[in-house]
Amino acid sequence: MRRIKLTVAYDGTNYAGYQVQPNGNTIQAEIETVLARMHRQPVKIVASGRTDAGVHALGQVIHFDTSLQMPAERFVKALNAMLPDDIHVKQAEEADALFHARYEAKRKEYRYYIRKTEDPFRRHYAATVTYTLNLESMRQAMKLLVGTHDFTSFSVTKAEVEDRVRTIYETEVLEVDDEIIFRFVGSGFLYNQVRIMVGTVIEIGRGKYEPADITQMLEARDRRMAGITAPPHGLYLWNVNYEKVD
Repeated sequence: MRRIKLTVAYDGTNYAGYQVQPNGNTIQAEIETVLARMHRQPVKIVASGRTDAGVHALGQVIHFDTSLQMPAERFVKALNAMLPDDIHVKQAEEADALFHARYEAKRKEYRYYIRKTEDPFRRHYAATVTYTLNLESMRQAMKLLVGTHDFTSFSVTKAEVEDRVRTIYETEVLEVDDEIIFRFVGSGFLYNQVRIMVGTVIEIGRGKYEPADITQMLEARDRRMAGITAPPHGLYLWNVNYEKVD
């Protein structure tokens, strides 16, 4: 058996998320269905993490084991020929037998897009915020999220994990034409963490909170202290990095 590592992009609009579930079509189910056809038996895939309904990815990483002897790079063409048009394998490569797409990830980058005006062609790919935002306040708030913190206030109340300490290495707020892009690079993120951080920073941009309130929110470890959860369709899993962090 060989282990294959795939880098996958997908449009999450028409899916109930990445992870297989009883009701609703998922990214995982689509990929596993195609692999099962290729192998003539079930094939289980493992991803770097799951994404929610409506969330997109440009750099999701998965691995699977195969008995097929074709070169790893040929999986790109073979899979894309059978996958739906909204799921695309960007790269396939041979991986070490012990490689694990989830447990060996060192850094993940997420980006969140918002638009300042309505655009029917971007309605599934960026959230719309039509009121005036103070970008300087938002950038100050984002800087306070950098570091190792307990992000309980920025995660769902009933989280699946008890340890809510995560490290954020970089944050950025970019303005490109009519869109604002939030960028986060971290060791890993809790369920809904990025969307809650974005929702809170947007409310800071509106003046509901001050940038310095981020520190109090972190210290409170109470979801009620932070802001709203931004909608899923503006969120992208941008990149997963497996290189050792200096």
